[in-house]
Amino acid sequence: MTKLPFFRRITKSIGPGVITGVADDDPSGIITYAQTGAMFGLSQLWLTVLSLPFMIVIQEMCGRIGIVTGKGLAGVIKTHYPKYILYIAVIILAFANIINIGADLGAMASAVELIVPVPFGVLVAVLTIITVLVEITVPYRTYVKFLKYLALSVFAYIFAAFAVEQNWYAIIMSVLIPHIAWNESTILNITAVLGTTISPYLFFWQASEEVEEEVVNGNMRAMGKGVPKITYKDVSQMQKDTVMGMLLSNIVAFFIIITTASTLGVNGITEITSAAQVAESLRPFAGDGAFLLFTLGILGTGLLAVPVLAGSAAYALSEAFGWKAGLGRTFHEAPAFYLVIIVATLIGVLINFLPINPITMLYYAAALNGILAPPLMALILLIGNNKKILGERTNSLLSNILGWTITGIMALLSMTFFVFLF
Repeated sequence: MTKLPFFRRITKSIGPGVITGVADDDPSGIITYAQTGAMFGLSQLWLTVLSLPFMIVIQEMCGRIGIVTGKGLAGVIKTHYPKYILYIAVIILAFANIINIGADLGAMASAVELIVPVPFGVLVAVLTIITVLVEITVPYRTYVKFLKYLALSVFAYIFAAFAVEQNWYAIIMSVLIPHIAWNESTILNITAVLGTTISPYLFFWQASEEVEEEVVNGNMRAMGKGVPKITYKDVSQMQKDTVMGMLLSNIVAFFIIITTASTLGVNGITEITSAAQVAESLRPFAGDGAFLLFTLGILGTGLLAVPVLAGSAAYALSEAFGWKAGLGRTFHEAPAFYLVIIVATLIGVLINFLPINPITMLYYAAALNGILAPPLMALILLIGNNKKILGERTNSLLSNILGWTITGIMALLSMTFFVFLF
């Protein structure tokens, strides 16, 4: 038996769960985590550990819903729940995703501008054209391989952390003994971190991508056409892939926070205005190596995340309105699906040229995600326990305990945030 090359062995083991987890560490996530480290030091590092089991449980439910039903999350909601719930969910999702797309494209362009002396507007245009054309024209099998290789870019953040002198005792103690100050800025930041970690667009994306994989593997004709014949091994593989993806996502968040806490935070740089600023600010404290790694990480994760953001909105809207959907289809076969991707991306581009600070908008969008996620998570839990939908593959007791716990925590944070706000 011929042994596969190292990178091919790694990418072969990567599935929708890992791609989803890495997409969670997009430039908008980088900004939120970097702001956390710069403003609060290590005091909120415990969030990356606390959120991991909850993140795994919610994403596993989304993946299971997809492979069991052969539909994306919007398709399942449309079939079994009132239409107004569906329309509210997909409109909110599309709005939040467009803001994220715009900020991610801007962050990528700013990062490239640090290395290549090309005007910002030109870079935004080039990156937009590349991401849209690749998503529309490249066949699904090839496109997924492209996303898998991009997923490896998150290791840049781990390497960057080791290019900086760290106080590992303080890091360990900050995780073991959490510190929470009950004030407006802390509650907003915790809500933003959880909102960018356990984010609605990830719910819709993973469910839909699990269905795409079933289509590619010949277990069903097309998305929403028939029910895939799955085995215990299929579910087990999805669960392992999801655990791997969410673990990688939170490890990266952990290292971004400690890197910015030990460089920007300790040197009084507490306000983050862009992802590129994070990379540039690292240079005097951590050297060119950390700067370059952070910059390349912004570009790599952005190239992965923008298609995921646009794609999740396209899946949700297409299923909601009964349009043919799927990256496995051509533009001719699913024109409305691809038009959503194009329009969402182009509107996102325009955000970079409005007289507003897209990073401030993005930070509050992360908090908005944290506020809007609990109702969606409650709906996912109800679907996960519905035998009419999932048959014998409903939630375990542990999944329900963890799922309802994080839903309650995020709902409580949302209410506390509004109390501080008003």
